[in-house]
Amino acid sequence: MVSLKREREAEVDDDDNEDRVPIKIGRGRVVEDRRSRHCPYLDTINRSVLDFDFEKLCSISLSHINVYACLICGKYFQGRGLKSHAYTHSVQFTHHVFLNLHTLKFYCLPDNYEIIDSSLEDITVSKISYIKLLKVRTLLAFSNVPPLRNYFLEEENYRGIRRPPGDIMFLLVQRFGELMRKLWNPRNFKAHVSPHEMLQAVVLCSKKNFQITKQGDAVDFMTWFLNALHGALGGTKKKPSILTKAFQGSMRIFSKKLPHPDLPPEEKEALLVTEEYQEQMSESTFLFLTLDLPTAPLYKDEKEQLIIPQVPLFNILGKFNGNTEKEYKTYKENFLKRFQLTKLPPYLIFCIKRFTKNNFFVEKNPTIVNFPITNVDLREYLTEEAQATEKCTTYDLVANVVHDGKPTEGAYRIHVLHHGTGKWYEMQDLQVTDILPQMITLSEAYIQASSLTQSVLCWKM
Repeated sequence: MVSLKREREAEVDDDDNEDRVPIKIGRGRVVEDRRSRHCPYLDTINRSVLDFDFEKLCSISLSHINVYACLICGKYFQGRGLKSHAYTHSVQFTHHVFLNLHTLKFYCLPDNYEIIDSSLEDITVSKISYIKLLKVRTLLAFSNVPPLRNYFLEEENYRGIRRPPGDIMFLLVQRFGELMRKLWNPRNFKAHVSPHEMLQAVVLCSKKNFQITKQGDAVDFMTWFLNALHGALGGTKKKPSILTKAFQGSMRIFSKKLPHPDLPPEEKEALLVTEEYQEQMSESTFLFLTLDLPTAPLYKDEKEQLIIPQVPLFNILGKFNGNTEKEYKTYKENFLKRFQLTKLPPYLIFCIKRFTKNNFFVEKNPTIVNFPITNVDLREYLTEEAQATEKCTTYDLVANVVHDGKPTEGAYRIHVLHHGTGKWYEMQDLQVTDILPQMITLSEAYIQASSLTQSVLCWKM
C-alpha cells in the first residue's frame, strides 16, 4: 500500500514544481528545450470550447490536486506524469496542449515540455474591465463597491491569512476573489462570467442551506455571506476586516419590556414601575439597515385592481430617528424599541423588508419606495454627539437589487452605476441594457447599496 501511494504521488507531482522543463547539457548547464518556442500543435487549440468558470476538478479522479485543462476539448485532467490522466488522454485522443490551472503554464504532452508562445497570452491574461455575471445579483452588487473589489482583485491581500487546519470557510474567500478577477477581466473567452465555482463554495460552506438549483432569498444570502466572509478573513467582533471597514456602522438601541397583554390593569401598572420594565440602552453594530414598509392595502380600486401604494424613503427611515417606537414580539415577551444611529459607514446597505412569512405561506408587500438617486442626507438620524463628529452624511446610490413577481416564483434583477461614465445599467442574467435613473425609482427595490458622496467622501478605511 505504501509503495502504491508513493507511485500515485509521483504520477501527480511529476515536474510540476519546476518553472520550466529543462534539458541538462554538460556540467549542470541547463538550457531551454528548443521545442518550447516552436510547438507544432498550437493550431489544434480550440478556444471556443474553453471555459474556466467550472470547478477545477479532474474529470476522472475528481481530485483538486495538479489539475490541467486540455486546450483541445476543454476537459480537466490530473497530473502530467507517465501514468497520469492527462498523459493518458493526450496519447489516447492525440490532444497535446495542456494548461496547468494553478501555475498557468502551458505544456505539450506526451513529450512533456513547456510551451512558451505569446499567442497564448489571451488565455491567461488578467486585466480590469466590466463584464456580465450570470446569476447571483447580490454578488454583482458587491463587485460594484470599489474598496471590496480592489481588495479581492489583489490575491496578495488575503493569501497570507492563516486558518485552522481543516477549515473550509477560506474556500469562500478564494472563490470570491477569483470571481472578482474574472468579472473585471476584459479578455475572457466569453462575454459573461458563470459563478459556478463560487456557488459550489457557497453550497459547501453554508452546509447546503443555499442551493444552486433553488433560488433563495437575497437578504438571507447577503446576511450569511457578509458574516461568513468576515469570519473567513480572520475578522471578529473586535478585529476588523475589509467587510466591516466598508459596511459597518453603529447605533443605539433603546428597549423597554412590555407586560403581558392578558394581565389585569393593576398588575400592568405595578410591573411598569419595576426596574425590569424600565427602558434599557445598548450599543450595537450593523452591516446593513432593515427598513419596514407600511402595510399594503387589502381593497381594490374601482377597476378591480389592487392599489400599489407609494412611500417616500425618508418616511421609512424615520425608524432610526430615535423617537419612533415599534413593538417587537418574541415567543414569550414583547418589547418597545427605538433606534438612533451613532456612526455611518463608507458604504451603507438598505434592506427593504418586502416579505412576511408564517407557517402557511409567504406574502410580498408591493409598495413602491420613492428614493432619490443622489444626496440622501442621514444627518438627522444621528445622535447629537455623532452629528458633531460626522462630516460626511450624504449618500449616493451605486447598486439597486429588485425583486419582480410573486414571492415564490419571482426573479431578481439589478441596477448598477458605472463609476467611470456615470451611466446606469440594468442586468438580468445575460441581458444588459441602459436605464434612466428616473426609471430606477419605479422598481420594487429590495436591497440598495450607497456610497458617501464622492465630492465629500471621507474614507474611513
